[in-house]
Amino acid sequence: MKMYVRIPIDRIGAAIGSNGEIKREIERRTSTKLTFDSETGCVKVEAGNDPLGALKAENVLKAIARGFSSERAFRLLDDDQFLEIVDITDFAGDSERAISRLRGRVIGEKGKTRETIERLTDTYVSIYGKTIAAIGSAEQIAVAREAIEMLLSGREHATVYKFLERKRREARENLLAAKQQGTYI
Repeated sequence: MKMYVRIPIDRIGAAIGSNGEIKREIERRTSTKLTFDSETGCVKVEAGNDPLGALKAENVLKAIARGFSSERAFRLLDDDQFLEIVDITDFAGDSERAISRLRGRVIGEKGKTRETIERLTDTYVSIYGKTIAAIGSAEQIAVAREAIEMLLSGREHATVYKFLERKRREARENLLAAKQQGTYI
């Protein structure tokens, strides 16, 4: 089984790593073989014995392509972790000025908004180019995505922070209830 992933040229180095260490680590942990074309940004992913490994390698490469560090992207190797990508142009069209403004809304002053989303959802968030990506569990990225879309739609930061705090509180209450009922795994 072969798959292809396109990575921005300026992210190829991050995907390969110093002396190829990141490439080798992805190959080792996913039982795949990666072939990089540094001129086009195309990466060929060849599956080994486990076809699921190729899908995981593809997700790690996509995460690195969307601006995540390799350490954060490796979180996707866990079975309960997913990558979600929001296209800013869905909210801003192709206007570079509008895209830049919306990127700034999600980043916040000195990165405060992005950090708040990460902290209250236990996700990793990366803003790169015309996309905003999140890594986390299905429940975590659903909340992070909703918060990001609220900001991109023009909602006030305070409203989004209250939403995130409420969702965090609900998640804690649900976890506590599951533990008390003995249904928590």
